[in-house]
Amino acid sequence: MSEWREISLADLVVAGFADVRTGPFGTQLRAADYTPRGVPVVNVRNLGYGTIRPAEIERVAPDVQERLSGHLLSEGDVVFGRKGAVDRHVLVTRRESGWMQGSDCIRLRLLPGSPISPEFLSKALLTASHKAWMEAQCSHGATMASLNQEIIGRISVAAPQPATQRRIGAVLSAFDKLIEINERRIELLGDLARSLYREWFVRFRFPGHEDAELVDSKLGPIPEGWHVRSAESVLAPLGGGTPSKKRADYWVDGQIPWFTPSDLTRSRTRYVDDSALSITPLGLAKSGARIFPPGSVLMTSRATLGVLAIATKESTCNQGFIVIPPVDGVPPTFIYEWLESHQRELEGIATGATFKEITKTAFKRFPFLLPPAGVLASFGALIEPLGDQVALCERHNRRLAATRDLLLPRLVTGQLDISSDVDLGELLSVEAT
Repeated sequence: MSEWREISLADLVVAGFADVRTGPFGTQLRAADYTPRGVPVVNVRNLGYGTIRPAEIERVAPDVQERLSGHLLSEGDVVFGRKGAVDRHVLVTRRESGWMQGSDCIRLRLLPGSPISPEFLSKALLTASHKAWMEAQCSHGATMASLNQEIIGRISVAAPQPATQRRIGAVLSAFDKLIEINERRIELLGDLARSLYREWFVRFRFPGHEDAELVDSKLGPIPEGWHVRSAESVLAPLGGGTPSKKRADYWVDGQIPWFTPSDLTRSRTRYVDDSALSITPLGLAKSGARIFPPGSVLMTSRATLGVLAIATKESTCNQGFIVIPPVDGVPPTFIYEWLESHQRELEGIATGATFKEITKTAFKRFPFLLPPAGVLASFGALIEPLGDQVALCERHNRRLAATRDLLLPRLVTGQLDISSDVDLGELLSVEAT
């Protein structure tokens, strides 16, 4: 640690280096500035832990990019949110260079010659101690945490010499790149599964469709031999329950995974192995929670509607779900794609004043188009291997992320010596065990 020194972001300015620039604050974008195509905008909801959250990326027209050019992001910028989740940030990569800084964001830009690199700073901001510090500095008893330029200036990071910073960044980035490669595979496999489902069961271009006559139904024209049933009659959906939080023996040393909607919204993966909380057999017996087997499809039915996942092990859940256990002859991936393709219609049957909910009663009446067994079997033979590949990539990513997160605080605080070349293969072998 002898080569390490404490660096305050404010000190860079005080010392006259002009190595750091913060701001501007917000982009003053108007509703009319947004467009379906154009320049992506990084808003607060898109800030992850060092990386972009791609969901719900908004865009603005090119003329807005010219008018607000001072708000364009460059590679190496660090973007914070001014309100809410102040412990999150994004390190802008080459891919996001030229994107627009959204409202309620603060941009931090380290100029060449800074004694700390943007990559190392971003990794240091991911430590649990820094996240806790940010939340403490930004709360001040307010309803919503608020970040400003003065607080950013007080951020202090222990940093080694630039060469060591680069080695640390290279090790951690290697994990990120492997995870990114798997995420691309997952996205491609998901797109393929979605396209295959739509081709067969929306456009009705399944094998042998040339010889199939279309007949009228309550859902419109469907192939002859296909049937419209209620979701209840085919899928037998289940609900969940919550054991009393006052009884420790319902929770302590629990071995049964107990999912909440937060588990799905946090992971955003097609397959889920483990939940944040588990319950005991007694907790299961003394509540409305019900065991469902591997291969069950979970759909969030309250507040955040329609988030999906397939359970890989025997589990249970709270009341925020509609769960569809495995159905003979109907692949879980078919059920998953069916739910996803009907998300808008399912949201349409949600009711409630305080928050929307898809009730089990309403879901049970929802129409389900049941293809012949042979068509489902052929579809399963094609799509199940895609699902297996997705599950494998997601599991691999969880292991990579766990290893990276184990190494990160040790590397960025100097607990793990990286003064010489590191065998990345040896580090990755930890992940494989």
